[in-house]
Amino acid sequence: MNLKRIALVSLCALALSSAFAQTEKPDALKLYNSGNFRDAISVCEDELALNPNNMESYTVLCWALVANGQYLEAETRAQEARRINSYDVRIIEVLGEAKYYLGKLEEALSLFQRYVSSVPENAGRLGKVYYLMGEIYINQARYEHADISLTMAVRLEQNTALWWSRLGYAREMTKSYSSAIAAYDQALVLNPQLRDASNGKLRCQSHLR
Repeated sequence: MNLKRIALVSLCALALSSAFAQTEKPDALKLYNSGNFRDAISVCEDELALNPNNMESYTVLCWALVANGQYLEAETRAQEARRINSYDVRIIEVLGEAKYYLGKLEEALSLFQRYVSSVPENAGRLGKVYYLMGEIYINQARYEHADISLTMAVRLEQNTALWWSRLGYAREMTKSYSSAIAAYDQALVLNPQLRDASNGKLRCQSHLR
């Protein structure tokens, strides 16, 4: 093969590669994971227009809607998805999130309970679900339940200061002051500026004097 032919083949390969790159379908999950929620929503909507039963598209769509603060739309689309497959745990979870942020706490709690009973302990969103359950229990003044849920949350994801602080608060409300201080201390290790944790620790210490 002469040099001109080699050069021509190389140019053709480069052109094909460029054309493929330009026509490659955008990945909604990658867009969601990179924080580009609006584009993720748009891609999922296009996918669902082509295949209205695509549960993968529904899942990423609802995640992106919740992340973008579009809770009512997320609730609506998740309910649509459940009419296709009511057992998909991803949709159960994200519908719970949407209802939580809409203030529908009892409905959210029921969905979260179903989720945690259906997934293994390495499920990616399990820590957040336990945290949200803990917040619901605090709202309901069910502080021992909140302690259990928030303990699970921080066991699964140990580096979120807010979760440790809320665990401290739940324990404080049950008058378990020493264990509350331990939780507040961990929150302050992660975020020394977290005022709720420092104030909570001081309150608990005043009960132990």
